[in-house]
Amino acid sequence: MELEELQKVWSEMSDQLEHQKKLTHKLIMEMTQVKYGNKFRKFLQYEGLGAGVCFVMALLLLLNFAKLDTWYFITLGILALVFLIGLPILVLRALIRIRSIDITGGNYRDTLMKYARSKKNLLFVQRLVIYLSYVFVVISLPLAGKLLNDVNYFQRDLSWLWFIPAMVFVLYFVTRWAYRHYVRATERAEELIRELQ
Repeated sequence: MELEELQKVWSEMSDQLEHQKKLTHKLIMEMTQVKYGNKFRKFLQYEGLGAGVCFVMALLLLLNFAKLDTWYFITLGILALVFLIGLPILVLRALIRIRSIDITGGNYRDTLMKYARSKKNLLFVQRLVIYLSYVFVVISLPLAGKLLNDVNYFQRDLSWLWFIPAMVFVLYFVTRWAYRHYVRATERAEELIRELQ
């Protein structure tokens, strides 16, 4: 009789232990998913704020588009609108895609492949935005002069051109700093995924 009770208690404890393991595993996976999402939350907030600023600038440009009276200012205005609307959307889409990967569901190999594709896409979009930012600096200066002061810098002396290298110099360090942060964040997120193996 005592042996049967001991086996019963042992079986119950074994079931409870197995249940506890499953709960612990589930909790660890949920915490890992939250930590993974948090790796990109800060970037999403900053990029969302930047996108808001870009959209407001695009709206202001649209409202003042009638001031652009020559073909080259109209061309610069259209390019600026494409940059101000298109680039933030690309960045936000890439960030949302990488952040929304379910690292706890599915098998490890598929998750790692999805992450690798999303990481490659995010870093490509960031490099594209960096390179196009230099173009945007060049087109935005004469455009701003026309919209803000109604001055056609192309018909005046070109002394304002010194401002472009200064802006490019500052932009180089800012974009380099930001890109390094993206690379580090994606590497840390990848480490989290690899720890799940």
